[in-house]
Amino acid sequence: DVGRVMEFPYGLCDRLSKAIPLEGVKPVSLKKAREMEPEINAIADSEEGVPELLELAMRLEDLTRNVGMHAGGVVIAPGKLTDFCPLYCADGGASVVSQFDKDDVEAIGLVKFDFLGLRTLTIIDWAVRHIDRLARERGARSEERAGGSAQSPILDSQSFKIESIPLDDKASYDLLKKCNTTAVFQLESRGMKDLIKRLQPDTFEDIVALVALFRPGPLESGMVDDFINRKHGKATADYFHPDLEVSLKPTYGVIVYQEQVMQISQIIGGYTLGGADMLRRAMGKKDPAEMARQRDIFVAGAINREIDKDLATRLFDLMEMFAGYGFNKSHSAAYALVAYQTAYLKAHHPAAFMAATLSGDLDNTEKVRIFYADTLQQGIAILLPDVNSSGYAFSPVDEKTIAYGLGAIKGTGEAAIAGIVKARSSGPYKDLFDFCRRVDKRAVNRRTIETLIRAGAFDSISDHRAALMASVDAALASADQQSRAANQDSLFGEDDADAVLIGQTHDVPRWSLREQLAHEKTSLGIYLGGHPYQEYEQELANFIKVRLGSLNPAFVGKSNGGGGGGYTSRRGVPVRLAGIVSGLRLQQTRRGRMAVITLDDGSAQVEMTVFNEEYEKSRQWIKEDELLVVEGKASLDEYSGNIRVSGEELYNFAQARSRFAQHLALSCNGRVSVAQLAEILKPWREGACKVLIDYSNSEAACQLRLGEAWQVTLADELMKDLNGALQPGNVKVVYG
Repeated sequence: DVGRVMEFPYGLCDRLSKAIPLEGVKPVSLKKAREMEPEINAIADSEEGVPELLELAMRLEDLTRNVGMHAGGVVIAPGKLTDFCPLYCADGGASVVSQFDKDDVEAIGLVKFDFLGLRTLTIIDWAVRHIDRLARERGARSEERAGGSAQSPILDSQSFKIESIPLDDKASYDLLKKCNTTAVFQLESRGMKDLIKRLQPDTFEDIVALVALFRPGPLESGMVDDFINRKHGKATADYFHPDLEVSLKPTYGVIVYQEQVMQISQIIGGYTLGGADMLRRAMGKKDPAEMARQRDIFVAGAINREIDKDLATRLFDLMEMFAGYGFNKSHSAAYALVAYQTAYLKAHHPAAFMAATLSGDLDNTEKVRIFYADTLQQGIAILLPDVNSSGYAFSPVDEKTIAYGLGAIKGTGEAAIAGIVKARSSGPYKDLFDFCRRVDKRAVNRRTIETLIRAGAFDSISDHRAALMASVDAALASADQQSRAANQDSLFGEDDADAVLIGQTHDVPRWSLREQLAHEKTSLGIYLGGHPYQEYEQELANFIKVRLGSLNPAFVGKSNGGGGGGYTSRRGVPVRLAGIVSGLRLQQTRRGRMAVITLDDGSAQVEMTVFNEEYEKSRQWIKEDELLVVEGKASLDEYSGNIRVSGEELYNFAQARSRFAQHLALSCNGRVSVAQLAEILKPWREGACKVLIDYSNSEAACQLRLGEAWQVTLADELMKDLNGALQPGNVKVVYG
C-alpha cells in the first residue's frame, strides 16, 4: 500500500513483500523480517527511496487498514434502522451499512442473518450443463451412426441431476481417500488433505465430521486424534450412558457438534428444545455465572431421571469443554453435501468438472495454474486457445479433452472475446489479415491481438508465432485500408495483397522453445505448448535418472532406495533430481529459516525443503522459471502419506553439468590458435569440469589434458563461444 502511494513499481513492492518470511501462516514483523532476510536490506541499499518506504510501512504495521462490510450480512429491525443504530454509506457505494459490528448489532436486539454466496454452486451448475451437452452430442453421434432410426431420449430431457447422485458412491470415496481433492469444495487445502489421509472417510457422516473437525480448536484439543483412533478401532468409543449412543455413535463418542450438546442436555438433563438451545448459547459465551446456574439445572434434571450425579457432573464438564469447539452440524452437513457433489463430479465427470472449475477462476492466474496442473494429473488434456474454436470460458470437448478459454488470456476481456466469437460465426478465420478485417477494432485492439499470438491462439492458422507478431502492423493497416476503401475495387485482389505482405515476414526466425514458452507464460500464466524442461531434457538424461513423476511411495519404499545402501523410507532415499523452479516460499521454523521450493519437470510437481545454510549459498540461482538440479533425500511422510524431498546440494545447470560431466572434449584443427582458445576459456576457469583437447595442424597432432587450474564451469556463454569458434561438432560434453 505504501509503495503504491509512493508510486514505486509494482514489481519492486512485490519482491519486498515476497521476501518477508512466514511464521506458520502469518508474516513476521517488518523489523524482524529485516533481521532475518538479507534480500530486503540489499534492495533497500540498492533502490532509492526503499528505506523511506520501509520506515513508513513500519509505522502503519498492525493498524486497522479499512472498514469492512460483510458480503452477505443482513440486519433486520422492527422499524427504521436509524432508530436502532447509526448507518453509513461507503464512497461510491450503494449499500447502507450498520456502523455497529456484528456483536453490537445483536447486543441491541436486532436480528442478523449471514447469507453465504458460494461460487461452487455456480461451478456445479456449469459442470452439469457440460455433462448434458456432451451426452446430447454422444447421443446425436450414436443416432447418426444408427441411421437416425429412433429419437434418442437423451436429446429430449436433462439426463444428469446432481440432486439424484447416490451418497455411497465408491469412486467418490476412493478419490477422497487418495487426497485427490484439489477443486473439491472445503477439502482442498494442504492441512485438510493431511486430515483426510489420516481419517480415510468412507461415509457421508465422515465428510460432515471432516468439515467440523478441521478447525484450530478440535485439532489442538486432541478431539481429532480421538475421533480418528476410534474410527479405525485403535481406541474404544465411550458413549457415557446407553441413552446417548443414538446421539454420539456417528462421531464415535466424541462431542463434535453443537446439536449433540443440545441432545445430551435433553436426554440426560431433561431440557426442553428451547432450553437446550439457551444452554448451547451460554456455553459458547462462557458466562461463569450463567454456566453455574445451568450446571445446577442439568445435574438436577439428571437426578430426576435417576442418572448418577457424578456421571451428570462429568458429562456437563465435557459438554462445557467441547462447546467451545462444537460446530453447527446443519451447517457442516450442507457444506459436506456440496463437497461430496464436487468429489462425485471429479470422480465421474472430470473433464466437465475441471472445465467448470477453471472457468470459475479464469481471471485468477494462480488458481488457473493450480487447476491446470491438477487437470493434467486426472489424465485430461487441455488444448491451446484457438480463435477459431475457443469460447470465453473453458469447455470440455469430450471426456478427455478441454478447450482453453480465451477469457483466461491476460489482457483480453469479455467484450473482446465476444467480438471474436461473433465475427467468426460467418466462418473460421483464414489468416491474421482476415481476422483483423472482420473483428471490431474498438474491442479487439493491437494489445489483444499480440496477447492472443503469444498465447498460441492463432496456431491453428499458422504456428509461426514470430512471423505473426511481425505481421500485426501490416494486418491492422490492411484492415484500416479495407474500411476506408469499402466501396472501391483494389488494383490487386485483397488476397494477393495479403500474400505479398505475409511473404515479407517469412524470413523472420522462429522463436526458440524458451522464447515461445516465455511468451506463453506472460499471456497465460502457465506453459501450455511445451515445458522449459524439454530444452535441457536430452543432456540432463546423462545424469538425472529419476523424473519427478516417479517419486511415489513405491519408489521411496524400495529397500535399496534406487541408489544402493539399504535406505528405508524413514531415513530417506538418496536422489538426484532436476526441475524448473515454479514456486518459492520462506518459512520460519525452530531449526531456523527454511525455503520450500516447488520443482516442475513436466511429469509432476514436487515440493522440496532447503534449510537456511544451503538456501543462502544457492539463492542467487533459485529463480522462477530457471532450472535447478538437486542432490538430496526423498522420504515418505508417514503423517500425510506424501513424498517429502529435502535438498542438500543445489546446482544451476552450468554447475550441474560441470559437476557430473567426465570432461569437455574439444577438437581444434589449427583454425583457432591456442592463445585464442585460452582467451575463451579464461573467464570460466577454476570450475569442476576437466578439459581434453584433440589438437592438430598441418605438421602434427596431439591430445592435451589441461591441468586443474584450467578446469571450467560449463556455462551457456562458454558453450556458445566455443561452438562459434570451433563449430558445434567439435565441442562435446562427455558423461561417464
